Amino acid sequence: MQEEHNYKMGLGGRLIYGFGAFGNDAFYSILSGYLIIFITSHLFDTGNKALDNRMVSLVTLIIMVLRIVELFIDPFIGNAIDRTKTRWGHFRPWVVVGGTVSSIILLLLFTNLGGLYAKNAMIYLVVFAILYITMDIFYSFKDVGFWSMLPSLTTDSREREKTATFARLGSAIGGGLVGVLVMPAVIFFSAKATSTGDNRGWFIFALIICLIALISAWGVGLGTREVDSDIRKNKQDTVGVMEIFKALAKNDQLLWAALAYLFYGVGINILGSLEVYYFTYIMGEPKSFSILSIINIFLGLIAASLFPVLSKKFSRKGVFAGCLVFMLGGIAIFTIAGSNLWLVLLAAAMFGFPQQMVFLVVLMVITDSVEYGQLKLGHRDESLALSVRPLIDKFGGAISNGVVGQIAIISGMTTGATASSITAAGQLHFKLMMFAFPALMLLIAIGIFSKQIFLTEEKHAEIVAELERTWRTKFDNTTDQVAEKVVTSLDLATPIAGQVIPLAQVNDPTFAAGTLGDGFAIKPSDGRILAPFDATVRQVFTTRHAVGLVGDNGIDLLIHIGLGTVKLRGTGFISYVEEGQHVQKGDELLEFWDPTIKQAGLDDTVIMTVTNSTEFTMMDWLVKPGQAVKATDNILQLHTKA
Repeated sequence: MQEEHNYKMGLGGRLIYGFGAFGNDAFYSILSGYLIIFITSHLFDTGNKALDNRMVSLVTLIIMVLRIVELFIDPFIGNAIDRTKTRWGHFRPWVVVGGTVSSIILLLLFTNLGGLYAKNAMIYLVVFAILYITMDIFYSFKDVGFWSMLPSLTTDSREREKTATFARLGSAIGGGLVGVLVMPAVIFFSAKATSTGDNRGWFIFALIICLIALISAWGVGLGTREVDSDIRKNKQDTVGVMEIFKALAKNDQLLWAALAYLFYGVGINILGSLEVYYFTYIMGEPKSFSILSIINIFLGLIAASLFPVLSKKFSRKGVFAGCLVFMLGGIAIFTIAGSNLWLVLLAAAMFGFPQQMVFLVVLMVITDSVEYGQLKLGHRDESLALSVRPLIDKFGGAISNGVVGQIAIISGMTTGATASSITAAGQLHFKLMMFAFPALMLLIAIGIFSKQIFLTEEKHAEIVAELERTWRTKFDNTTDQVAEKVVTSLDLATPIAGQVIPLAQVNDPTFAAGTLGDGFAIKPSDGRILAPFDATVRQVFTTRHAVGLVGDNGIDLLIHIGLGTVKLRGTGFISYVEEGQHVQKGDELLEFWDPTIKQAGLDDTVIMTVTNSTEFTMMDWLVKPGQAVKATDNILQLHTKA
């Protein structure tokens, strides 16, 4: 079916997008978690403990400050992507460029920059800061561009969930595999046989991950495409500092979802980053961390696969709250686990298992808020809206980087430390930050999401239906008009067989009032929609329940199957055409299974409205209301303006 080609990604496209997510999360994992471990435990080893600790403290603080500063740049990055107009689309150029530059610079950060810190600490800190902020900005362009592609691939919530699930499976494998391989790989590639590896081992491991990130970014750039739909077009872009923040501030569902995710993100980033320290300095079993990483990969795959099933049975609020309560149970077990490996693994698994589903819930709400904001504000800001999610991820990572570095110093968990050297006071400080604070963050997130989010899938479907019916006239009311009135009257045929009904008798106030244009309706006796005249397909709705035609004769016609049928999300509907396709009178456009509509308790009336009816002086009936007609029989005669 061509409509599915137009709005759905094939298996190959989803696999490429999933590989892009694999590389993206592998990169983010080494950036947000293991760069700090490399810095705190390997990079600064001059033999002067005070100097090494001071450098660790300064560098981790620089990272935290720079990542927080970069957060304020993210909305402008999203806006810049929105305003990008190239033959390759809005997003793919930034995915490729951002992925390439950030991979090269991150690799440099896994070196001692030629021993510069030992020669001149101040110059080293300045160079490090410049490299880090440049890398982070380009990674932001890549990350925002990558996840912002989702609403450009389809406007249907279910289709977005399928594509996002592929991506999240890739993310789970990419991020998890780094945790599994990091220590064995670092040790394997190290020049010296040590239990924690050396600088060469870390550099080679970083090289492998950066190459994967670079290749996957190019794969997304070359192997995916954006769907060009009317509702994605803006009359004007959001430009200027005030307009950007206004667009964010007025989209209340975006802001509430972002705030809930903010508290959640800070909590999970702190606890997650401290897990490797727990295995190393509390339990004294650093190699066992690989076991947890393997478990988390499989649990992440299961969780991502379960999301489409759970999302059908439970509301997004229910899934979000249930997942966080489950995670709180894991934290509770963690507090009493001590050095018991099996209890620690159980607790960590309970904490990690729901995270893929939480990510998808929030991603779906933020993604659907694009159309919510579009209907509310009158313009569409895809990347601007979706830049909020990675912004919050990075804020959590920034706080985590800063906190972890300081906790490592306070608890004595730096170069040369072992589990036996950590004092009771050090363990207490460590556990308070690892357990109590994250638990509080999760509780706050549950409260915000449960009380403030109302953007359900059903609500989103209604918004999309409204946009598809009206957005064309908002961004362009000057095209597709009758250019030359070489005839004085035109006959309008019915696209379907059935009983003729006056438009005023349709059980929908918008159609009945002629708000969308004058026309007529048919109580169908068939399920085949045929082209009533030679025309170009202007728009095929994502749910396949409607089609818009621009006739060669100058008539713009909307054919809408049923009332409230957008709720069926395409079930029972087939499209045989795609946007831009030219059809001749009698060609089959759509087909629907009438029992599906009736079993759902919906009205199956097929409505035809002439959306440019103001171009005509009057319409005369050629048949009587209530009369049975066949498809392509003439129903109305339209008189053109002189």
